Amino acid sequence: MENLKIKTKKAFGLNSYAKINLFLDINKKLENGYHDITTLFTEVDLYDKIKFSLTNNAELKIMSNIDNLNNQDNLIYKVGIFIKDRYSVQCGANIELKKNIPIAAGLGGGSSNAATTIKGLSKLWNLNLSITDMHEIASKFGSDINFFLEGFTALGENRGEKITKLNDIYIENILLINPNFPISSKEAYDLAQINKHNSNLSQLLKTQNPVFCFNKLEEGISKKYPTIRQTLNLLKDLGAKNAILSGSGATMIAFFNDPNTCIKAQKLISKQNFWSYITSTRRRQTNEHHRR
Repeated sequence: MENLKIKTKKAFGLNSYAKINLFLDINKKLENGYHDITTLFTEVDLYDKIKFSLTNNAELKIMSNIDNLNNQDNLIYKVGIFIKDRYSVQCGANIELKKNIPIAAGLGGGSSNAATTIKGLSKLWNLNLSITDMHEIASKFGSDINFFLEGFTALGENRGEKITKLNDIYIENILLINPNFPISSKEAYDLAQINKHNSNLSQLLKTQNPVFCFNKLEEGISKKYPTIRQTLNLLKDLGAKNAILSGSGATMIAFFNDPNTCIKAQKLISKQNFWSYITSTRRRQTNEHHRR
């Protein structure tokens, strides 16, 4: 590729959205150690901010408001170096990450950052990567990254990387709660029992009613971490029409009928010093989008 000559400073910011799993069931364990799953992803209006700046030197530099992300173990850095090497990019980039999404929380923050980095560097370095190219890169680094390249609402199959776009599912008055301890995806899947399958997905897609939301990982995690089960029960007592684990946890999702009940529940939960955030799912019709 031609070397980029920087005549004017090129810099821009992108939002890197969190996701929740409205549905997650495990079909079987695969020979490679991963699990074959069926999941319903949707983005929510909680996001990290990532700023990309073009530099003349060849260095890729990551800067974050979270100190332990300022290193080469960060998925942003790994993805960036891979793209730089694959396409023989001579320029460098400064990538500034403002982290708002809790880490190792079942909200896909790292995967979202990686997908946003693929899009951002394609634009910054004038690579014009096709969506097929982006998906191929994403599949090398983690199962959820492919979803974030598409965003909004989608079905995830196989390891979660096989993505089928779906019509928007719009849900308001969602309370996210994180008890401030991390759970790794590996641990969550190791704790799961694969037995009978859940049949709620078709009803959920048809009605868009959160009472049909389900997460197969919740049972095993709740047994090891009683705080999860206690908090989910408390949320239902506080008026949530359903409360489930998000992804591999430890973030929990509670769905409320109205904003007042949601806010009251958040105030009570906050007394336990848990992280919490009130949000809604994202819609493609951005002109109709309601922000909190």
